Amino acid sequence: MNPLGTGDPLRLGPYRLLGVLGEGGMGKVYVGQDGAGTVAAVKVLRPELTHEANLVQRFVREAQAAQAVTSKGVACVLGAQTEGGRPWIATEFLTGPTLDEAVEAYGPFDEPAVRAIAASIARTLADIHAAGLIHRDLKPPNIVLTSDGPRVIDFGIARPEHGLTLTTTGQIPVTPGYGAPEQVLGRRVAAPADIFSLGAVLVYAASGRRAFDATHIAALQYKVVHDEPDLDGVPEQLRALIAPCLAKDPAARPTPAQIAAAFAPPKGAERAWRRGKVAGAIKERESRIHELTTLILPEASGSPNAVTRRRLLTGLAAGGVVLAAGGGAAVALWPPGHTPPSKKKVDLFAFPPAVKTPEAHVLSADEGDYIVGGSPKELWGPVEVLADDTPAPLPVRDVIVVGARGGGIAAYNVVDGKRRWAVRDIKATGRYLSLSDRLIAAVDAKGTLRTFIASTGEPRWTADADAEQLLAADDEAVYLVTKDHRLRAVGRSDAKIRWTARPTGDFRGALTPPGVAAEGRLVVSTDKGDVLAFSTADGHRVWQLRNQWNDAIRPAVHGSTVYLNGTTLTARRLADGKELWTVEAKDAAWHRHEDWGPATPYDGDLLYATHGNWARKIKRSDGSKILECHGTADLHRPVLVQGNGVWSIDEDIWNQVNTVDQRTGYIVWEYKLPKADRRWLAADGNRVFVMNGTSLYALPVF
Repeated sequence: MNPLGTGDPLRLGPYRLLGVLGEGGMGKVYVGQDGAGTVAAVKVLRPELTHEANLVQRFVREAQAAQAVTSKGVACVLGAQTEGGRPWIATEFLTGPTLDEAVEAYGPFDEPAVRAIAASIARTLADIHAAGLIHRDLKPPNIVLTSDGPRVIDFGIARPEHGLTLTTTGQIPVTPGYGAPEQVLGRRVAAPADIFSLGAVLVYAASGRRAFDATHIAALQYKVVHDEPDLDGVPEQLRALIAPCLAKDPAARPTPAQIAAAFAPPKGAERAWRRGKVAGAIKERESRIHELTTLILPEASGSPNAVTRRRLLTGLAAGGVVLAAGGGAAVALWPPGHTPPSKKKVDLFAFPPAVKTPEAHVLSADEGDYIVGGSPKELWGPVEVLADDTPAPLPVRDVIVVGARGGGIAAYNVVDGKRRWAVRDIKATGRYLSLSDRLIAAVDAKGTLRTFIASTGEPRWTADADAEQLLAADDEAVYLVTKDHRLRAVGRSDAKIRWTARPTGDFRGALTPPGVAAEGRLVVSTDKGDVLAFSTADGHRVWQLRNQWNDAIRPAVHGSTVYLNGTTLTARRLADGKELWTVEAKDAAWHRHEDWGPATPYDGDLLYATHGNWARKIKRSDGSKILECHGTADLHRPVLVQGNGVWSIDEDIWNQVNTVDQRTGYIVWEYKLPKADRRWLAADGNRVFVMNGTSLYALPVF
């Protein structure tokens, strides 16, 4: 929102204008207030366009269409002037995120919420159609989530049912991917066109993905007309309900009444916008608008404490509250995921130093912070933000990076779990890496290696690397596997490919992340448990270890030594693979062989690793046992050390996080977890982050 500028009117009809909400090619939208205190979004045609008869006619038609619909599911028209002077339309001010911003910020909605959205919009479409109109541009940005439920906005291209789709210039005024096939083809449009758009909207709401997508508009429109929709990510129970809405034949699509009945939401489904984070965003914006319309004092006030219109508008903009207009209504948009890139030229290889890690309070039993044998209370979470196939969460100073629900990657504040930034067109399964805690490296579907400032998400350098998965990084380069199974190094200082190597024999196509890079060596495992070490200078293989395990290995490095788990726990010299020590493990009760889980080097001469189901504290210099930790641990995940605790996940027996005092080896906490298919732990800054299915938690440490 911006203050009024030179040339902006101070009043339109009964509305005193307070600020500029947004502007487009046809006009501007202002926030206005009448004498009774009612706040409105006032849309006005640009003065230079008032002589364009076709544009004036379209503007008038928009006002008439919006006025013709009497439904609580649309933004009500409060007043309009269509004759004489500059045409304007005033509609109620809607405070809340649009559907696309809500999904962008927090991922797809759950099934009950999608049902509630579907039923509500279907009833609104029934009201629109009953007025003899077709909306023609139903899409996520034209649906606002308010405390009273979804509201449909923007009747800019709404037409009577007998109207054709094509404009006089031959253009198709429809949003690609949401318009029905008959709209794309320029045929006569009836009510079923809005049903098709609703189906596409529901696919997005349920999965975070578009039902039809392509990189080129022509290809996208071809898919709408000829291809089946992409329903990946849509819950199975909803697919059978949404698919008929997307039928190519308009006659095969259900009516709004049938949709409302079929999607009948369970009791309490509307809490998606009455409680939680969406509701919090709505209330925050309601408060800001209240400030704007009740606390503004005259600009000329001599009071030193006066809150002027300009100061408040500037403060709102600086605080990240962005107000924009969606055709016939004003919408308080979701806070931006990250700071928009500056328009000035940016040095892509210049980035700020790593931010300071915000340290959490370490709990003390002596001070009554916790009870031994109890369960810790979450610092925050669970938040349902993770993709089903996200790699392990990656803490980087003040954020934790994950594969985001709905696609791409996102970073969340380690202090409160609120989203800091997100990038949707990243392939999270390609993994992400921290580059000196300053940048995040990731890959997109095209194989481009992309980097972002860790704390803010601002984009930096990219490299066309044909990347499939990232393996590791050191101070010089990022190491990755290409789509055709080659090994490649990309320089961090210039984004250029340093070298490419082709693994031979049964190693080709078998390299598995994560790897480690240090002391001039890149160490990586294969999916069959072999270990390969490559020179980081030119990519040639320096040494190898066959049959260390029957599964992928997670190498860990400290100094010039790499530690490898598997059938044994072994320490080897990075330079040449020379064995420094090897330890086997036997089950204490049955004296049978037990495999080793990944090693975790720790301060001093310490190492932690799991054998069988037990974590062991080990002397790093020779592999000798120092302490056996009580409580079971999973063999395929590294144990973590944070605070005075050793943290591990036990999902075979108790479904919980176990925390053992590293000084005594005895369990201090047990944190129960709901059932989930995938789990992981990460830790930094006196916090332990728990990935449990699609949920993310932060736990305190002692």
